Amino acid sequence: MAESERPTHPLTTDDAWAFTASRASSTTFFFDFDGVLSPVTDDPDVSQPVPSVPGVLARLAESVARVAIVSARPVSFLRSRFGTLDNVDLHGLYGLEVWHDGEIVTNPAALEFVPAMADLSEAARTELPGEILVEYKRLSVALHYRTAPEHAAAVERWAHEQAERLGLRTQRGRMVVELKPPVDQDKGMVITESVRNAGCAWYFGDDMSDIKAFDALRAREAVDPTFFGMAVAVANTETGAEVSAAADLTLESPHAVAAFLAEGLGRF
Repeated sequence: MAESERPTHPLTTDDAWAFTASRASSTTFFFDFDGVLSPVTDDPDVSQPVPSVPGVLARLAESVARVAIVSARPVSFLRSRFGTLDNVDLHGLYGLEVWHDGEIVTNPAALEFVPAMADLSEAARTELPGEILVEYKRLSVALHYRTAPEHAAAVERWAHEQAERLGLRTQRGRMVVELKPPVDQDKGMVITESVRNAGCAWYFGDDMSDIKAFDALRAREAVDPTFFGMAVAVANTETGAEVSAAADLTLESPHAVAAFLAEGLGRF
């Protein structure tokens, strides 16, 4: 394959890395956090990236045009885990918050919902079973039922009722349902905007919301014959089958992601 020739799907990882190395100056790597850079935990507050991840991301950021984390987590949380990586952009809350060039930019349309989210988090702690972990994120509220899956239906019903009452949207994930502002913003929109001037992009995801990011890469390929997108799924027993079916490649775990990147960097 010639350096300038875009590989076609399906393709080998060797071809994908070779093309990426030839377009390094116009390549972006995007990563979800939970389940991709960090193992999923019962308590989301204790989640940490795999020990080798920060170093690998730092090396990657030196080798390509841009590295970004696109997560349902708030930027404040991501900063607490990756604060030393000044050259890695952080998109929090599905892109409602962005850390770029040393500052947080918040979508103005979401700010008016901050008081409602604070009230909603208190209501969830009062009205839902005590085993449900309520994660307040300032602009959204996530209801985790990983440790009490028998309450899944009740939690989802409660979330739907609150969304109807307050005019919010719900986002389902791995053993979690999240209430968020009715603002048009998701991971796919982040990727669509971010790859407008890119020649190549990779996205690593593990959950249903990440499929929109995969779709954004496909859409860019459809309108730009010079652009190459690589969708990578991280295996899990909860949403892994659907995500893997939408991806070009599946890796087994966050540790495998770190190893895969380290091996790929050797080709630059």
